[in-house]
Parts: sequence; C-alpha cells; structure tokens
Amino acid sequence: MEIKSLKAAERFSNDKMQKVNLVETANLFADIYCLESGQEQKVHAHAGADKIYCVLEGTGRFYIGGDEQEINANHLVLAPADVEHGVRNASSERLVLLVMMAPNPNVKG
Repeated sequence: MEIKSLKAAERFSNDKMQKVNLVETANLFADIYCLESGQEQKVHAHAGADKIYCVLEGTGRFYIGGDEQEINANHLVLAPADVEHGVRNASSERLVLLVMMAPNPNVKG
C-alpha cells in the first residue's frame, strides 16, 4: 500500500507554480500544484486525456473551454480531453490543488 501526505508534499516558490508528483502509473498521474498569489498554469489542452483539479486550499480562477470561474476549497473541476484549460491564483492567499489526469499523457503507448 502506497500512502502519501498531501500536506507534506506541498512546495512553494516565488519564481513559479510548483508541481509535485504524488503517484504515476501507466494509467494516470496525481500531482499537487502549489501556487503563490499571482502565479498561473498557462492555458493548454491535452489530447485524449481528462484532468481533474481538486482545490485543497485557497481559491483558484479556472479557465475551462471558454468559461472562467473562481473555485474554492473542497470543490473540483473537470477539464475534459482536448479542451483548453488553465488556472490562476488571483487571490492574496496560497492555492493548493490536487490534480489527476487519465490516461497518463507522459506514458507513450
């Protein structure tokens, strides 16, 4: 059994958003994204892979397929495959996200 502490995995940098890998298999990955105020993940898309953002702490401004909305802790948002998505921390507080994606785009078939 593999167990990870989400809180212990958090890493922040004033330079850019931090991604910390928690789990990676041939089928999926799960990361913690840590964003200081003003940091962002630029809008992009993944061919054939769905992404779920779960807000653990703070509030993020999410862009999913042309819609933009603030999402706060204890909520999640789906970025379906092939749909442009990104997130920005527009608040003055830190933003911590659990991010999962399947199938894993890092694994070549």
